[in-house]
Amino acid sequence: MSGNDASTGAGHYSRRNIIKVGAVAAAAGTLAIGVGTATASRASALGPILGTVIDYSAGVPSATAIKAAGHLGAVRYVSEKRPNAQWMAGKPVTLKETQAMSGQGLATASVYQYGRAETADWKKGAAGAAVHAPKAISIHRAAGGPTGRPIYIAIDDNPTRSQYDSLIKPYLVTFSATLRAAGYSTGIYGNYNVIDWATKDDIGSYFWMHDWGSGGKIHPRTTIHQLPQNKQRTIDGVVVDINNVYAQDWGQWKPGQSGGSTPGSNTGGKSTGGATSQQATADLLNGLSSTVPGLDATGSSVTAEQIDQASKLAQQLSGMVNR
Repeated sequence: MSGNDASTGAGHYSRRNIIKVGAVAAAAGTLAIGVGTATASRASALGPILGTVIDYSAGVPSATAIKAAGHLGAVRYVSEKRPNAQWMAGKPVTLKETQAMSGQGLATASVYQYGRAETADWKKGAAGAAVHAPKAISIHRAAGGPTGRPIYIAIDDNPTRSQYDSLIKPYLVTFSATLRAAGYSTGIYGNYNVIDWATKDDIGSYFWMHDWGSGGKIHPRTTIHQLPQNKQRTIDGVVVDINNVYAQDWGQWKPGQSGGSTPGSNTGGKSTGGATSQQATADLLNGLSSTVPGLDATGSSVTAEQIDQASKLAQQLSGMVNR
C-alpha cells in the first residue's frame, strides 16, 4: 500500500509490516481463536429476508438504476481484475462509485477475490494471505471504506476438508489477523461447508454464502445468501448476482463514515480501535522485521527458532488487538 494509505485510517501501517504480520501468523498459527468473531451479524438464515443486495464485476451499473431496482446496495470488489480477464470492467470499486451509491441512499460492502480456480488466492495458504490482505485494505481505503467494517475474504470453490485444513484455514487465519491489526473485521464468502468449518474455528464475523456444493442448504450463520445463476438480472446493461440479506448489519458502509470499533469475541464489549492500542500495535509491527530475522514476506521457509519467536510475537499482537 502507498504511503498515503498507510498514514490514514487505522494507524501507521506499511505494506511491508502488514505482510510481516501475515508471515508471523502463518508461522505461529496462534490466531485462529478470536480474530474476528462477533455477535452483530449472527443472523438466522431461517428468519425473514430483510432486502437484497447485488454484486457484479463485468461493469458498473448506475446507482440510480440500482436504487430503482429496489436493492439496498452492493458488495463490491476491493481487488484488481486478473490480467487475462479484461472483461471485468467493474473491478476494482472506486471512490466515485461508492460516493454515487451513497448519494442515492445505498450502501457498499467489500469483498476480496483476485484469482480463481487454478489460481485461487487461498491455494498459497498463509503466504498468499500475506500478499493479498494488504491489497484488499489499500483498495478498500481508496474507495472510501472506513475501519471497523469487514472485508469479505472469498473462497469461491467447493473445497474438500483436507484443502480447508491445509490451505484455506491458514489463509483465512492470516488474512483475518492482518485485517484485525489494521482495524477491520472479517467476512467470509464461501459455501455451506466453508462457513461451517470457519465458524467452528471461530474465524469470521460475517458470512456470505454461495450455493456451490451447499446441497440446497443455507447455513444458519449466513449474513448474505447469493442466489443461483438463474436468478441473475441485468441492471443498466450489466449482469448482476442477486443476494438475500438476513442481517441488519451485512457489513455495509458509506464513504466518509466514521470508523467504528472492530467487534471481537474476546473484547468484553470494549472498542479495539483506540489510538493507544493502535499505536502500540503499530510499534509492534515495526519491530517484526528485526525481531524475526530471516522471515521473508512469503513465509515459505521458517526455522524452529523463528516459529518460536513468531509465536510469542503473535500472542503479543493478539493481546494488544483484543484489549
